Amino acid sequence: MAVDWVGFGYAGLVASGGLLGYVKAGSVPSLAAGLLFGTVAGFGAYQITQDPKNVWLSLIASGALTGIMGMRFYNSGKFMPAGLVAGASILMLGRLGLKLFEKPHKS
Repeated sequence: MAVDWVGFGYAGLVASGGLLGYVKAGSVPSLAAGLLFGTVAGFGAYQITQDPKNVWLSLIASGALTGIMGMRFYNSGKFMPAGLVAGASILMLGRLGLKLFEKPHKS
């Protein structure tokens, strides 16, 4: 069973972004959202580690962040943090979409 390092890294990026938003700007909503979505993404990565076809929780978390942070990036034009998280979320959506259609490996 392969560990979903990319998924755990994405979860860490999201959670640390929320923490950084709190430290730099005192934004409690950033902290709460970052930790919530980071935890959900981390649990999704754990589920993928257990069963590579179980991508739904990660798909929901990265899809929601793509929409939310994509709109923030579109409205503000600022790459940090909205553009970075939106870009990483789009990449995760693509990766997870490919996992859905991947054929199982023979052992």
